[in-house]
Amino acid sequence: MKVLILAAGLGKRMKSKYPKVMHKILEKELVNWVIDTAKELNPTEIGVVLGYKGELVEKILPEGIKIYYQKEQLGTGHAVMSAEEFLNDEDILILYGDTPLITASTLSKLIDKHKNTNADATILTAILDNPAGYGRIVKDENGKFINIVEDADASEEEKKIKEINSGFVIFKGDKLKNALKELKPNNNQGEYYLTDVPKMLENVETYVLEDFSEALGINNRIQLANAEKILRKRILENLMLNGVTITDPDTVYIGPDVKIGQDTIIYPMTFIYGKTEIGEDCEIGPMTRINNCQIGNNVKILRSECEDAILKDNVSVGPYSRLRTGTVLNEKVKIGNYVETKKTIVGKGSKAQHLTYLGDATIGEDVNIGAGTITCNYDGKNKHKTFIGDRVFVGSNTALVAPVKIENDVLIGAGSTITEDIPEGSLALGRARQVTKENWVFNKREKGE
Repeated sequence: MKVLILAAGLGKRMKSKYPKVMHKILEKELVNWVIDTAKELNPTEIGVVLGYKGELVEKILPEGIKIYYQKEQLGTGHAVMSAEEFLNDEDILILYGDTPLITASTLSKLIDKHKNTNADATILTAILDNPAGYGRIVKDENGKFINIVEDADASEEEKKIKEINSGFVIFKGDKLKNALKELKPNNNQGEYYLTDVPKMLENVETYVLEDFSEALGINNRIQLANAEKILRKRILENLMLNGVTITDPDTVYIGPDVKIGQDTIIYPMTFIYGKTEIGEDCEIGPMTRINNCQIGNNVKILRSECEDAILKDNVSVGPYSRLRTGTVLNEKVKIGNYVETKKTIVGKGSKAQHLTYLGDATIGEDVNIGAGTITCNYDGKNKHKTFIGDRVFVGSNTALVAPVKIENDVLIGAGSTITEDIPEGSLALGRARQVTKENWVFNKREKGE
């Protein structure tokens, strides 16, 4: 079986300069929600039909996706025609790039019905109490499929039909190819409708959708927000059923690709996105944002931001820390309030507890970084590295001017500016000598100065 995703539309009602399928839910583009669902079905290939500003959509698609272009917007049937070379004798499932709510479970049931009945096409339908606006599924008295009639073209009798077309359909590939050759734009819009294909086939089946919300498409930003509520609820409930505590689901946002271990607690106002993996027995939040991070077991992150970072077991972060791309915190590292790291590896048991910037640095084990320490890694043109060995004590308010290397067991006095390498076991001081003038203030006052 192949999957073809139609994603060529402009999406006028989004009121956006970007294609509709590029808009995001939980930091993932609509079309990529559909692609990831399609991948769960293990198809032989996935194709996407692009149109309006398709070159922008191409940039966000994963590798291995076949791409086709619908140069003119002439209907869903024309979109499938644009991918003619993608069609062969395999079954082909038609999906839509603006329908992120559809589930692999529902599509699997549709596919099973298609195979078990040896149908030429199987349409995913739904029963609605108020079907106004949707195409009706017309059947004969024996329940055999006859046609799909659009709401605008339906007779008064046909409008009473409650079974509607969701748009999702699976075809036998050869039957679809042949039918497309006969498809005509016989409508007021002059478009080629894919819904006209089933009536050209002999054996058409339907599978009734259990939850119609799965078929909802995104046409404006209100619908985008409503879809996010549904998807967010699904994700959070699945995590909670698998042993994750989420203390306030109303304020927690977790992306679809995030993995979290048992007995981890997620506190309010926490946002976790991307390919993040979090281990067991962690405490995350409140007021924390994490993206594309690998986090071990028994890690605590409080009111902080972490991006493209690796945190190993028993690490403590925050409050108000910022871990930037390339940060690696080894076991039992403590990163405290108002500390920022970037492209920095911190060794086991080391600490930077207060008001510190560590950039382009490699730090050994059991190092203490005093409050106010900074690595001066940028000279205005190039970035330079700082190397700190094991068991180093860096005094408060120290500036380490890179490139610089500090060997093991060094002690750096508070307030130092370090510009040269320091050998093992040394005491280093890099500050001006203190000068004290006794009674200077009193003398000035007596003179009225």
